[in-house]
Amino acid sequence: MTKKLATEIAGLKLRNPTMLAAGILGISGASLLEVIENGAGAVVTKSLGLKPREGYANPAVVQVNCGIINAMGLPNPSINDFADEINQVKQRRKDVPIIVSVYGFSAEEFAQVAHKAEKIGADAVELNVSCPHVEKTGSEIGQNPRLVREVVEKVKASVKKPVILKLTPNVADIAQIAEAGVKAGADAVTAINTVRAMKIDVETTQPILANKIGGLSGPAIKPVAVRCV
Repeated sequence: MTKKLATEIAGLKLRNPTMLAAGILGISGASLLEVIENGAGAVVTKSLGLKPREGYANPAVVQVNCGIINAMGLPNPSINDFADEINQVKQRRKDVPIIVSVYGFSAEEFAQVAHKAEKIGADAVELNVSCPHVEKTGSEIGQNPRLVREVVEKVKASVKKPVILKLTPNVADIAQIAEAGVKAGADAVTAINTVRAMKIDVETTQPILANKIGGLSGPAIKPVAVRCV
């Protein structure tokens, strides 16, 4: 059964076609190992940047009938302090690829973080040009084909490992963005990141999330993702 499920993506050999998406479960080596031990074919870390980031104040996550809306604000310890977490996984499970999600506020910064990720053991890097709730990075880059092309080109010039482009669904034409990334050298694309959303507290008539707007994940966005694919 395992052999029948084995697959390959951008040169990465997976025992099955399931991955942990970038998010709060990918912030430590222990949590990555737990996901691997429970059967994942690959794991993706929380998005990491050049500098530590605290993220947004609580409430940062709210449940809705169709899933979860989060506005975490990219909290992370920085790529410079993540080597021990990668090593913890590599020492026990070298057979499962670790994809490091990276973000930056410019093409040059994306390339710097990606280069550091490769040096600390990433089997591939995923470019988070699709975060829906942090200004000057994420979807502000991922909505612009020219910026996407520039980011991918800079990163490809700085690493030898596969480069995966994570797309935002919050655009008029996702295929145009994907095409720009692929022409610039992306080895694969991730479709999709979360969908911009909000929940209002009817008693206070105010948004529940501290950041007001977040990203919706869960069952509701699967049809959106299928359409994007």
